[in-house]
Amino acid sequence: MHATTNAVPANFLRAWPVWLVSALTGMAAAAVTELYGLAARALGIPMSAGNIGASAAQPIIIGMFAMGTVICTFWGTVLAVLLARYATRPARAYVQVAVALTAVSLVAPLGAGDTVTSTKLMLALAHLLAATIVIPTVARRLLHAPGRNGQH
Repeated sequence: MHATTNAVPANFLRAWPVWLVSALTGMAAAAVTELYGLAARALGIPMSAGNIGASAAQPIIIGMFAMGTVICTFWGTVLAVLLARYATRPARAYVQVAVALTAVSLVAPLGAGDTVTSTKLMLALAHLLAATIVIPTVARRLLHAPGRNGQH
């Protein structure tokens, strides 16, 4: 008997282009974060947040979680494709940059003006949720990118 895992098998990912793996994973993350936002709304977490330093919060409308995830995944896909082409170790570089960008992305929700703490935490968790879906899968695909000089 062998152990099973919920992770996507590397052999499956290897057959698809980096951009497609990233885009599809991003769409999955968008759906999950949108459902997460709907669940937070149903639990009564206030759905309004301000920009950093704002004196008034704006409503968080349905679809914003998915939209934010898709936008970030678009730029993450550009990053992954460039690293697959030019980096010596694309998976390692991608994880380092993506984790750093995820950390930076937490500044916005945690520093949101005129926003209650429960909303700030819920928004920050949405960022982490999307990152935990996208980063490992794209990194796994990048393990099989040739990288610069044909190295893995």
